[in-house]
Amino acid sequence: MSKQRLYHLCARDAWRAAASQGRYEGSALDRSDGFIHCSTLEQVEATANRFFAGRTDLVLLTINPARIDGDLRWEAAASRDGELFPHVYGVLPLEAVLSAETWQPDRDGLFRLSVTDDTPL
Repeated sequence: MSKQRLYHLCARDAWRAAASQGRYEGSALDRSDGFIHCSTLEQVEATANRFFAGRTDLVLLTINPARIDGDLRWEAAASRDGELFPHVYGVLPLEAVLSAETWQPDRDGLFRLSVTDDTPL
């Protein structure tokens, strides 16, 4: 089992809904693909800029993989030259979320990560 933190990006409204429901079921894309897309610390900035550039409603979830109820799989992403990404099959319990922080892009519309703590859990 992975001991590194995982990261997921979601819309602020989706996170608020999850907080009231006690679990996060993923975005429409996640549900369509059958899993919740996650990233490592090294991957999350590129993911944000590729799929969410300019958005001002993002929340960055920091996840403890040991608290995930579903199946966690590391799978190749065709759009990223086969790079392995963590995918959560199932819902994400709120207990797995270590933090949920609003993440705003810089003036140029790009996201720059200020998180540097990726010490093992």
